[in-house]
Amino acid sequence: MKIKMVEEAIDIKELIKIGEEGFGDLVKGVVDIEKETMAIGGELHADEEAILLSSGSKQENLWGINLYPQKKDEEFIEFDSVINLKPSQGNRSRGIENPQIQKRIKEIVERLIKT
Repeated sequence: MKIKMVEEAIDIKELIKIGEEGFGDLVKGVVDIEKETMAIGGELHADEEAILLSSGSKQENLWGINLYPQKKDEEFIEFDSVINLKPSQGNRSRGIENPQIQKRIKEIVERLIKT
């Protein structure tokens, strides 16, 4: 599975294609909430996280999500990844517990994926 860096908006059709080449209806992604970029299409969130870290992102700004291109609204983004376990930042689960971070991620994803 090839990881794609998303810094400019892509069409939802491209996201659907990435999903079909990988998990079917699911595309894993890691969002950098500071740089407002993301990496998508990897087999593991950790692989995408590594790509972002190597391009200058900071660990504390990276959050793992799952995207479901065929779904709408609240079902489109799932905030679930092992990389989200960040006790030092107050996040003690695979989910993203902070509603402000969730909101920020939604805004970034909406800007980067044209539906």
